[in-house]
Amino acid sequence: MNRSRFGDLEVLCRAPSVPSCETPLLFVHGAYTGAWCWDEYFLKYFASKGYSSYAVSLSGHGGSRGGAYLDSFSIADYVDDVAEVVGKLPVAPVLIGHSMGGMVVQKYLEKHSAPAVVLISSVPPQGLLGSAFGLAFSKPGLLGDLNRIMGGGQPQMETLRHALFHEAIELERLQRYYHLCQPESHRAIWDMSLFDLPFVSRMQLPPMLVMGAQHDVLIPPEQVRMTAQRYGVDSLILPGLGHGMMMESDWQQAADPIVAWLKTLDL
Repeated sequence: MNRSRFGDLEVLCRAPSVPSCETPLLFVHGAYTGAWCWDEYFLKYFASKGYSSYAVSLSGHGGSRGGAYLDSFSIADYVDDVAEVVGKLPVAPVLIGHSMGGMVVQKYLEKHSAPAVVLISSVPPQGLLGSAFGLAFSKPGLLGDLNRIMGGGQPQMETLRHALFHEAIELERLQRYYHLCQPESHRAIWDMSLFDLPFVSRMQLPPMLVMGAQHDVLIPPEQVRMTAQRYGVDSLILPGLGHGMMMESDWQQAADPIVAWLKTLDL
């Protein structure tokens, strides 16, 4: 793996042995994680398809700056992180955001352009409240565990399993992910809930792929369809996968539609 440092932001990079596309990919992670979640499978796979593939750890996450000040970071700060990395790449990248990262990508589009965007189980433009209310009725125990994490508590390993995965996952992998996960900025969570939701009217919309997972308990399919409808595109709901589809055993089921879609674009 090629580790590249963009100032004091951690950026992981996988370079293709035979580049087939000038436009790189920049992956933006969701809450409680870091760039590592993309490097498990996706970065290597997309590099094998000819794409220079980058993943940023947002401020306060992974090896990036500001870990001691995590709660001070807003969604706007995360947007600035993405803009900082984009500005140091030779060509503007396709942006691929998961969950909170999808919200960051949407907010990025208010002030910046991108050649294309992929939203994976993204927080919808309407924010997190709908998801929270849904969890309160369908999975109250899971919602309680997530609230304890926000309060600084240590999550249960079963909480991680139920939140991210539908397919069976080996205990060793689950334990490794458990130790890599981290708290999230309260400020960013509130931004995604109420205080800094996207203004679609401010965006110059690029080609967009909106994806979700059939068994996602955090951003369920109906929320993914709402996002797609808001942006005037079709949604793609993948069967048999959960919220953390890029780390599922059948992760390629999530990667291949992105590869196929990218090939339809003039990048």
